[in-house]
Amino acid sequence: MYKHILYFLPILLLCFDAHAATTCSRANLTKCLDSACAINMSANPAARCQYCGTADAGTPSVPKGMRSVNVGSSAKYNISDKDLKVAPTDPGERYAWATKQCISRVSGCTPDDVSETYDKLIEQSCTAAGITAQMQKLQENIVKTKSKSECESTITACVIDNTKCQADWRKCDSDTTFDKFFSECAIQSVGCDEHVSALRTTLIATRDTAIKNADTALKKIVATYADARAKKTKQIISGCQDNSTYNNCISTVCENNMPHKCADDFESEKSAAANLCKFYQSACTTLD
Repeated sequence: MYKHILYFLPILLLCFDAHAATTCSRANLTKCLDSACAINMSANPAARCQYCGTADAGTPSVPKGMRSVNVGSSAKYNISDKDLKVAPTDPGERYAWATKQCISRVSGCTPDDVSETYDKLIEQSCTAAGITAQMQKLQENIVKTKSKSECESTITACVIDNTKCQADWRKCDSDTTFDKFFSECAIQSVGCDEHVSALRTTLIATRDTAIKNADTALKKIVATYADARAKKTKQIISGCQDNSTYNNCISTVCENNMPHKCADDFESEKSAAANLCKFYQSACTTLD
């Protein structure tokens, strides 16, 4: 989460030697660290995380004129505003810098005291930072109202998804099914509350038109095939009545299959062709 302060250990250990005989006041140590890491904490629970934890928690916001905090009745252990002007902005570096500053101010304290005292406070602040960010995002989504066209695009795409009504609306031909899917999509589309009623009316009309047009197109296809079959049947009946279908068959067989094309001197070829086409005469008898 935050950078360790090991690179300050040699300097910090020297400080520790000077105060080894004194018990560390962790309350005063916390006051000192807060003066660098908890600026405006009363209004920003994420301050410790943002200043001395991780840059992922965001940039701390400080009201104009506020640079540090006064903890308790005495500012004896606070890092001064003047010193804070040169404090690192990177959270990890600032924590290490604040550690050096505070163990020089609070007698008997070591880097271990800082870690044991303040790490958990930073952890708690980072948890608050995460919750604050989520709540802020949720609030933004709730407050933001989207345009009608934006909502129509989002909700329509959701409703005609393959897992719901599908593009041809066939899975939503009943209002009950349509309402189920539409409600799911409307709930997911944050910021569209004021447009939902009008969009439902629009989408139902779109659905009804699509289904009607699909039915009309299907009826046209069926009618086209029925008409083609009727014409073909009429043509066959006509061919049976004037024997043209049978005669055309004989002519085709003679032309394509007989060596001498059924010439006058080759009656056997004519007879063979007639036998091959006799099935037309048999078929025609079923139409009588």
